[in-house]
Amino acid sequence: MEDVYWTFSHSPVYDSIGNPTGILVTCTETTSYIKTLQELEKKKDELEFAIEAAELGTFDYNLLTNTFKANSRFRNWFGLGHNSQIQPSQLLELIDQKDQERIVNEVKEILKNYSRGIYSTEYTIQNPNFKKEIVIKSKGKIWFNDKKKPYRFNGTLQDITEDKEIQEKIKLSESNLRLMILQAPIAIAIFKGADYQVTILNNSALAIIGRKESEIINRPLFHVMPELASQGIKGLLDEVYQTKNRFSATELPVQMLRNEVLEIVYINLSFEPLFHEDGTIDGIMAIGIDVTEQVVARHKVESNEEKLNIVIDASELGTWELDLQTSEVQYSDRYLEILGHKRGTLLTHPQIVQHLHPSDLGIRAKAFEEAFATGILYYQSRIIWNDNTIHWIEGKGKVFYDDHNKPKRMLGTVQDITQEKLIQQELEEREKKFRLLADSMPQFVWTSDPEGNLNYFNQSVFNYSGLSSNQIQKDGWIQIVHPEDRKENIKKWINSITTGEDFLFEHRFRRYDGEYRWQLSRATPQKDENGVIQRWVGTSTDIQSQKVFTSELEKQVSERTHELKQKNIDLEKSNKELESFAYISSHDLQEPLRKIQTFASRIIEKEESNLSETGKDYFNRMQNAADRMQTLIQDLLAYSRTNTAEKQFEPIALKDIVEEVKQDLKEELEQKQATVQTIASCTVNVIHFQFRQLLINLVSNALKFSKSSTLPYITISSELGRGEIFDNEEIAKDKLYCHICITDNGIGFEQQYSEKIFELFQRLNSKEKYKGTGIGLAIVKKIVENHRGIITAKSAKDKGATFHIYLPYF
Repeated sequence: MEDVYWTFSHSPVYDSIGNPTGILVTCTETTSYIKTLQELEKKKDELEFAIEAAELGTFDYNLLTNTFKANSRFRNWFGLGHNSQIQPSQLLELIDQKDQERIVNEVKEILKNYSRGIYSTEYTIQNPNFKKEIVIKSKGKIWFNDKKKPYRFNGTLQDITEDKEIQEKIKLSESNLRLMILQAPIAIAIFKGADYQVTILNNSALAIIGRKESEIINRPLFHVMPELASQGIKGLLDEVYQTKNRFSATELPVQMLRNEVLEIVYINLSFEPLFHEDGTIDGIMAIGIDVTEQVVARHKVESNEEKLNIVIDASELGTWELDLQTSEVQYSDRYLEILGHKRGTLLTHPQIVQHLHPSDLGIRAKAFEEAFATGILYYQSRIIWNDNTIHWIEGKGKVFYDDHNKPKRMLGTVQDITQEKLIQQELEEREKKFRLLADSMPQFVWTSDPEGNLNYFNQSVFNYSGLSSNQIQKDGWIQIVHPEDRKENIKKWINSITTGEDFLFEHRFRRYDGEYRWQLSRATPQKDENGVIQRWVGTSTDIQSQKVFTSELEKQVSERTHELKQKNIDLEKSNKELESFAYISSHDLQEPLRKIQTFASRIIEKEESNLSETGKDYFNRMQNAADRMQTLIQDLLAYSRTNTAEKQFEPIALKDIVEEVKQDLKEELEQKQATVQTIASCTVNVIHFQFRQLLINLVSNALKFSKSSTLPYITISSELGRGEIFDNEEIAKDKLYCHICITDNGIGFEQQYSEKIFELFQRLNSKEKYKGTGIGLAIVKKIVENHRGIITAKSAKDKGATFHIYLPYF
C-alpha cells in the first residue's frame, strides 16, 4: 500500500444555448510533485533547524530589484527591526571602518569574476546595541544569468567572536610558551613529522649544536645533522614515536660537527612525546642540558687522581693521614716500607714516633708547631729501623681545621731521602776538597750559579786584588776589571749565561798596587744528566807576557806588511816595464826581422843567378829562421796577453764562435780540404776573443798535424751536466759544467805526453817537418785556466787526438 496524490479539476459543460448540461472532471496524478514539495518543506525545515542550530545569520539580496532579506539573527546582529527594509549601504556603515574598504573591494572583485562567484570573508560589526564588537565570518555566492550579469547574492553569517578570542588566547599561550622555550636555560627542541622536522629550537640548544637557527629550523633533523643518525639518535626517536614512552639518559656522549670539527658533547637528554587531543603522537620534545664541562672536569679529576697515584707510586712516596683529635693514623704500604716494616703491618701513632732519632725529636716537634700556625708541615729527620740502621726521611703535610679554626687532621707524605743525604754529604766533602785545591793554585778560580752570580773566589783572587770577601761581595767582582773592558766583559758574560756557550775573554785586572795586567778568563758550565746547567766554573790566567810578545809580533808583522807593499809597488813597476817590453817586441823587434825577410827575398829574386847553391841554401835558411823568429815573438805576445787582457765574460753559443773560427781559417781549411763539424752546442760564459783564440789554436793544430793521406776531419761537440757524470776526478761532482770535446783524425801523439804538450816551447815533432813554436797549446791551457776550467788530452800514435775542456756553467 502507498499514498497516491491526485489533482482534480471540475468544469461545467454547457449546451448550445448556454445551459449547463454536466460537469467535466479531469484528474492528474501529482504524487511525485507533492512528495517533492513535502521533501522541499522537510529540507527547508531541516535547513532552518541547521541554521538555527549553527546560530547562523542568513541573507538574500536581489540585485535586480534591490531588495534585501535576512533572518532575525542577521537583523539582530546589525541592530535592524524585524520588518524594516534593509539597504546594503546601511549594512556597510555598521561594519568596522578598517574592514569596509576591503569588503567593498572583495565584492567588486567577485562581480567581475562571474566564473567564481564564491564569497568568503571575515569582518567586525560595530553594533551600538552591544557592548562589544562582533566578529562575523561571512560566506555567500553571487549568481549570474546567461548574460553573465549578477542577479542574486545570498549567503550566511556566523558569529566567530568567541572563536577569535580563543584563537588569540591560544596564539598568546603558544607565543608565551614559545618565548619560555626560547629563553629557557636548558636546551629544548621540538621535532614533528616522520622526518623529525625541527619546528622549535631555543638558544641553549643552538649553543650545544653550534649552528645558526636559519641552518636548522623547519628542516629535517638528520638532513642537517647526519652525524646523529649513525650514533643511534634516530633509533631512540623512532622508539619514542612507536611506544609513546619517554626516553632519558644522563651524560650521553654525542658527536656533533661544530665549526667543521667533530666534537664530543656530553648531554643529560630526554625525549618527551607530545600528543594530539585524540591521543596520537603530535611530535617529540627534546630536553637537554650540556654537562660537557662537568664530565670533562670529572674526567680530569679522575685522570689527575690516577696520575697522582702514578706519581706517588713512581716517586715512592709514602702517604699518611693523622686525626689530631683521636691520634688515629692511616698510612700506605710504602709508608711502612720507609719505616723499615713489611706491608700490612699495623702501627699506632706512638709506635711510629718511636722510630725517630732521639736527637731529631725536637726538629719534628718544632715543625708541627709551625704547621699548626701556618697550615704547612715540613721537616727532615733521621729514623732508626729495627735493625738499628739510620735512614733519612723528608716529611711534608697540610693541616685541615674545623669550624672553630682548630687543627682537625693532617694529610701528608713521607719520602726516603737517605741516598740524597749521602750524596749531599759526599758533595760537601768534594766541595771542601775543591776549595782546598783551588786555594792552592796560583791561577784565579771562581764559580757562579746558573744565573751568572759569582759565589766563590779562590784565595789567589784576594791575594792579587788586595780585596776582602766582603768588599767583593759589596761592590761586585767587576770592580777589579779595567774600566775600558767592563762593558764588553758584561756583554760576553750575559751571552754565555743566556746561550750556555763557554765564556772566553781577555781583559785587564787591577792588582793590589794599582797596576793592570792582562788575564785570559774562561768558564764552562757544569750540567746534570738532563743537560741543565747547575753552575759555572771559571779560571783567569795571567797572560801579560804573551800580550807583550803579541804586541811585539804585531809590530814586526806591520813592518813586514809595509815591506810587502813596497815589493808589490816594485812588482807593478816591473809589470809595466814588461808591458813596455811587449810593446817594443811587437813593433821594434819585429821591424829588423821584416827587413831581413824583405832583403833576403829581393836578393833571391834578383841575384839568384849570381849565387851558388850553397849561398841559396844559406839565404833560404836565414829566411826560415827569420819567419820562425817572427812567429815566436807573436806567440809569446799572445801568451802574455792571456794574463793581462781584461776579462769580460759574456754568454754566447759555442756554435757561433765555431763559425767565426771557420771564417778566420777559411783559406787553410780550403787548402787542406778540411771539414769542421759542430755536433751540439752549449751556451758558454766566456771571454769572447780569448775563447775564439783557443778554438783557432786547436783547429790550426789539427790542420798542422793532419795525415797527408787523409782529409782532415774535425768535430766539436758539447754537453751540459753535473761533474759527477763526467770522467774527470778534478772537477766538482755537484757543480754544473759545459763539456767541450774537440776531436781530429791526425797523426796524434803518445798518451805519455798528454800533459807535456801544454808546456811552453814543448814540441813532439821536428821543426823542419812541422812548423811551430811550441806555444800554441800553452796559450790554450792558459785561456782555459782564465775561465776557471780544466783541459785534458787523449791520443794514440796515428789515431788522432781529442781535447776535453770542462768550463763551469755560469
